[in-house]
Formats: sequence, C-alpha cells, structure tokens
Amino acid sequence: MADIKQILVPDIGNYKDVSVIEVVVKAGDTINAEDNLITLETDKAAMEVPSPYAGVIKEMKVKIGDKVSQGSLILLLESSDAAQIPPSPPSSKGGSDTMASTPAASVPVAPTTPPFAKGVLGGISAPGSKAHASPAIRRFARELGVDVAQVKGSGAKGRVTKDDIQNFVKAALAQSRGAAGGNGLQVPGLQIMAMPVVDFAKFGAIETKPLSRIKKISGANLHRNWVTIPHVTQFDEADISEMEVFRKQLGEEYAKQNVRITPLAFLLKAAVAALQKYPEFNASLDAGGENMVLKQYFHIGVAVDTPDGLMVPVLRDVDQKGIVQLAKELGEISARAREKKITAADMQGGCFSISSLGGIGGTAFTPIINAPEVAILGVSRSSMKPVYKDGEFVPRLMLPLSLSYDHRVIDGAAAARFIVFLTQVLADTRRFVAH
Repeated sequence: MADIKQILVPDIGNYKDVSVIEVVVKAGDTINAEDNLITLETDKAAMEVPSPYAGVIKEMKVKIGDKVSQGSLILLLESSDAAQIPPSPPSSKGGSDTMASTPAASVPVAPTTPPFAKGVLGGISAPGSKAHASPAIRRFARELGVDVAQVKGSGAKGRVTKDDIQNFVKAALAQSRGAAGGNGLQVPGLQIMAMPVVDFAKFGAIETKPLSRIKKISGANLHRNWVTIPHVTQFDEADISEMEVFRKQLGEEYAKQNVRITPLAFLLKAAVAALQKYPEFNASLDAGGENMVLKQYFHIGVAVDTPDGLMVPVLRDVDQKGIVQLAKELGEISARAREKKITAADMQGGCFSISSLGGIGGTAFTPIINAPEVAILGVSRSSMKPVYKDGEFVPRLMLPLSLSYDHRVIDGAAAARFIVFLTQVLADTRRFVAH
C-alpha cells in the first residue's frame, strides 16, 4: 500500500546550512531509487543528494538558495516500496560514491540555466530529467553545449561520466557532414547558431553573384575541417639563399625544355624528408578517432588558385621523384586545374598539403587542414633580411612558413621539431640528396 515518506538530507559530514544550488525534480515527477534530487554546495565541494526510494513526488520542501543541514526535509514522496534502500551518501565532484566529508576541490556550478542554453548551444536537461550526473559533469556538459539527458551513462547505476560526454561529442562530430547553405554545423545534441538573415539592400545598392560550384564544395569542407579539427599553427622562417641560387641554375638549364623550376618543387622534396623523419605527420585518424593510420607512401596535395576557386590536386610518390620531374608535374597539374580538367581521382589520397601564396605576397597565414590529413604547410613570400651570422649581419633570403597541425594527433613540441628540420633541409640543398 502506498504511503507518504519524508525524504531528508542524509549525512553530509560536518557541514551545516549548506546551499541548495540545483533542484532537478518537481512535484508530480516519478523517480527511481538513487535518482538525484538536489545538488548542494559547500565551500569545498558540490554534491548530489539521491533518493532512497522510488515513487511519485507529492510536494517539494526546498528550492534553489535554501540552506539545509543533515535531517532537513527535502520532499514528500508517495512510495510503495516494501523496504528502504540504504541511503547513498551525496556524490561529490566526478560522480564517485565516497563520503563528502573528504570532498574534492570546489567546483562552482551555476544554479540556473546558463545564458547560452538556448540558441547558441544546446542547454542543460530540463528539471525532472532522469540523467545521473554529478554537478561537475553537468557543468562540463553545459560548457560543450551537450544536453546531458541525451547521453547514456557508463558509470555505476548509469551515471554519466566525463568520458561519456566526450565520446558523445566525438560520435556526433563524426556523424556530421557539414551544413548545406552555410547555416552552421548540424550535430545531434549540439547546435551552433545560424548566421543572421540580413536584408543588405536596405543599406544601399547590392549585386548578388552565385558562388562557383568549386567554392560551394570546398567551402563546406573547409568549414567542417575548421570546426571539427583543433588547429594550432607553428611559424618559422627558412634561409633559402643557397637553394635559390641552385634553383636559378636549374631553371636556366631547363628553360629550353619549357620546364619552370619553382621553389614549390624544392618544398615538396623537403616536406617528404620531414615526413619521413616524423611519420606522425604522414598519418590520419581512423573513423572512430581512436587509432592513428601511418602511411608508407608520400602523396602531397598542392593548393592551386583557379578562376573558380581553390583546388588541391595530389602529386603521387613524391619521394620517388627528383626536383625536375616534380617541377614538370606541378606545371602540368596546375594547368589542368585551371582548365577544369582535374578529375576527382586527382584530388584523392593526399597525405600532406602545401599552400603557397609566395607568388602573391604576405608574411604569414594560418592554413586550414585538409582532412583526413593532420597537417598542412603554408608558404608566404620570401624576402631579403639581415641575419646575424658569424659575428655580423648579412643579407639572407628568408622564406616564411606556417605549419597548421591537428592537436589531437600532434603536440606542439613535435610540430616545432618538424618545422625546424624542414628549415634545415631547405637551407642546405645537400640534404635533398640525403633524403
């Protein structure tokens, strides 16, 4: 027979007059034993108070901002349980079942829905949600824009852990395919605010021009890559004074054969040398994001500026080709790209990409990684600079380099070593022979 039970604050250690910072149930809710009722916060920890019974909540006796101590009345519950489940102690940060008398460091938890809960990112679960998660985990979920109610918990009694939140986001991002029409990345459980619709004509004369097909395709891919990959860019300069002398000599030798020897051919060889020394840059993450696929081949994509937009055809087996052959292939593939004769196969299978703006100008930029690759090299215009060498300043031709890398796979120290080695190879043409 159903009876009314008083649910009291259990033993919370030596704390008294503890603040109620979250009430996750309401009158009329049906709850299970061990469901969280309220969240308390002391000066050292936030903790959840679970229910010792299953039943229907008849009346709430506390609200956000109230002060409670052990034995304070939380709610009245209509229960048909034959026996009481031994009350669990309040769970502190991290969702452990240890007593709160030795709490973890204080983790502030917002008592109300955060300002981004609606519109920009998905909010917290509504009051009455049956999700089991500690205050720290709920706060972590809110910061990522995840509705914790949508996450399946793997912890004890279905409790949601930090790993569960992270795996939920990984799975959601893996399923996303970008947003058509530029309205933002649509991810289950996450929502990035769409761009505002503006009537530009009311401010003055306008002209509407459709994007080219190439820009529409590349735009969606660039957006996906920028949103889903944690980018970091490492900058450096390479002394290419000797390389440039050698390049001009080669250029004169092959001018009659209509072969243009550009710095990019040297960059391709130098990149291969660096990829061979640091194989984690010649890799991709698998679909699950749990393993790194190391490639034994060296196919490098080269960004080509065409009238219709950016294209990145791939030169294959760069490690097996010399400077002159690479220069020939670069000329051929660039011409085909501008003439719209590039096929889909020509743009697949790349391990690493190079985007060179040296012919236009600029001192540095942050190139976007071409997924599923994990790094891309940006090249800006070289310039003469005074370099302190052997006790005096001497003019040297310096080439700015920008290495963007996927921080999930590559750490900063590895990126710094990679680009330093790359500058050493470019500075000494003998290293091309060694690699």
